[in-house]
Amino acid sequence: MLKFEHVSKRYPEAGEVLRNINFSLDHGEMAFLTGHSGAGKSTLLRLIAVIERCSRGHIWLDGASVNDAKTGQIPVLRRKIGLIFQDYKLLHDRTVFDNVALPLVIAGYGHQEIGRRVRAALDKVGLLGKENKYPVTLSGGEQQRVGIARAVVNKPPMILADEPTGNLDPELSSEIMKLFEQFQQVGVTILIATHDISLISKMNYRVLKLAQGELTSD
Repeated sequence: MLKFEHVSKRYPEAGEVLRNINFSLDHGEMAFLTGHSGAGKSTLLRLIAVIERCSRGHIWLDGASVNDAKTGQIPVLRRKIGLIFQDYKLLHDRTVFDNVALPLVIAGYGHQEIGRRVRAALDKVGLLGKENKYPVTLSGGEQQRVGIARAVVNKPPMILADEPTGNLDPELSSEIMKLFEQFQQVGVTILIATHDISLISKMNYRVLKLAQGELTSD
């Protein structure tokens, strides 16, 4: 599903923030990406989502070369990925339904199909009765569930989550992780960047550790 071959990323002002990264994730595998603040976790996720390009090496996503993707091909690549963020990144002037529907609208789905898929996604995250609410009226845990519904609404084969429980208490964090496990159990590949060691220790999944831009353990 995902393969990094000798991947490095250098910024002119910051130097090399990722150095010679090698790993792969199989279809349906769930893994954690951990490390200190500034270790390169978010940069690695941005490389997968083609928000950034690597300076050296090669990245493969679902059999397609990320490096060779031209500008016009990037939206097609990104449809294979559901992105989830710590700060939710919801549109506060849009309803829950409209927030979740956004990827489908961009992809050009019809009105009926959008309605069917949005309701199915909201049902999966336990928010089916709140499609007409606005994000500001929801709790932090509910807003993160909206973000997860938006990420999975177009049924991507991979989910990338960047500190998805960073703003949540331990109980809500556990609930969010159970949702990820449910998606993994139906074949979705999941990579979660987090510094929450206590949360990782409770779950029996692969852990990739970054330190100073290098993959120090797997």
